[in-house]
Amino acid sequence: MKELEKNLNGTGLRIGIVQSRFNPEVCDGLLGACCAKLRELGVAEDDMTLATVPGALEIPLVLLHMADSERFDALIALGAVIRGDTYHFEVVSNESARGVNDVQLSCGVPIANAVLTTDTDEQAIARMLVKGAEAAEVAVEMANLLKAL
Repeated sequence: MKELEKNLNGTGLRIGIVQSRFNPEVCDGLLGACCAKLRELGVAEDDMTLATVPGALEIPLVLLHMADSERFDALIALGAVIRGDTYHFEVVSNESARGVNDVQLSCGVPIANAVLTTDTDEQAIARMLVKGAEAAEVAVEMANLLKAL
């Protein structure tokens, strides 16, 4: 059986990042960890493109435009939806995740989804560095896997 191995070599990969500006402390932490890991994996600074949007619900539309441009090997969604006192949390969390997945499946461009959905600010801060770095690894691995297929 031929097995396609995990490949985290980001050299030459073009990565698009869409970051929400809502909850800036968390989103900036996600971005910093993500970009640091991309560089560590060999992705050149000039091969990273960042677009920012007001909030998590706007992320899928920009991902769609990036995917349709055919300029990116993989995309990354960064954001934070933190529970409040209303049902709005569920709407934003669910619709953002659905939109990101819909773009990925309809365009065939891998998307690492690091839109955190947490109950508290503290939970989001505790997860931001790990999840930002994990998103970078997922993007590189999936871009390489699709190229190998």
